[in-house]
Amino acid sequence: MHASVDSLSDTKIKVGTSEPLVDVRGLRVQFAVRGTLGRRRGVLRAVDDVSFRIDVATTLGLVGESGCGKTSLARAMVRLIPATGGSVRIAGTDVLTADRKTLRSLRRDMQIVFQDPYGSLDPRMPIERIIGEPLEIHRVARGREIRERVAELLERVGLATADAHRYPHELSGGQRQRVAVARAIALHPKFVVCDEPVSALDVSIQAQILNLLHDLQRDLGLTYLFITHDLAVARHVSDQLAVMYLGKIVETAPAAEALDRPQHPYTAALRAAVPLPDPNTRPEPTRPIGEPPDPVNPPAGCAYHPRCPHTTDRCRRETPRLQFAPGCGPRHLVACHHPENLRSNNDDSYCPER
Repeated sequence: MHASVDSLSDTKIKVGTSEPLVDVRGLRVQFAVRGTLGRRRGVLRAVDDVSFRIDVATTLGLVGESGCGKTSLARAMVRLIPATGGSVRIAGTDVLTADRKTLRSLRRDMQIVFQDPYGSLDPRMPIERIIGEPLEIHRVARGREIRERVAELLERVGLATADAHRYPHELSGGQRQRVAVARAIALHPKFVVCDEPVSALDVSIQAQILNLLHDLQRDLGLTYLFITHDLAVARHVSDQLAVMYLGKIVETAPAAEALDRPQHPYTAALRAAVPLPDPNTRPEPTRPIGEPPDPVNPPAGCAYHPRCPHTTDRCRRETPRLQFAPGCGPRHLVACHHPENLRSNNDDSYCPER
């Protein structure tokens, strides 16, 4: 008999290991852009030389505007789309170079929860089949064992066992997302990508799903990459936050530090764009200028310089590297030539000295 959901804690990775569970280095994802008559117009660098690590049983929040490459990054990490270069190591194994047999084994360790729970669930399948299919494909269980396992998973995500015989269209959006989460944890994964899993749900349901994901991480030792547009959600769920702009990571830091004391003007602009409930509070003077540039023809130097109020000649010429933010903690990195320009809006004493 296979391990029940309640006994999954016996299989989780030991927290506090020195090596990160997820190690992404130099990841690139490019798409050919074609124009009239199929002629190649250029190359879209959806993900451009991105590197980061995620420690065991922690959450990396990934934020940025629509079209910045967040979903392309996530899908390349679990090999749903091909990467152009770089490496993605999960528990020491490179996903991008794994052969067919190794990749099949890796599929059990990495799962994804998509944004649209209705689109990601087969409408022709009952819930029992949707959740039980991974167990059957990977030969984890069969027959009666699958039915028992599905019942345990449904209970674990807050659904009734009777829901096993229903179809996706018979469930609400929150219930469908719970089914998607149950399917994702069915194989005892180590790493789960959450691609905006609550953005299509009502606010009250969002809180329930976020609490469910938190409980599963605590009980099962899961490691998350959590993609979101909502900075309040990012602060709530993330241990570390990464800010993405035009295919690159421009800032990464502990979540509270990144949002309270941003060192990159784009991070500050995202924070300033959040509406405030107090009509007497003035918006921060860090809003971006104009619209995002064409990703097929990005500007030279710093990609953010056409919209940045602190642009200098160096910004127009030289692409900034991701490096330690001056005066901040050892996990606060920023890709900006002049992070000191934000100091007038930030309290430097907030950042712990390295």
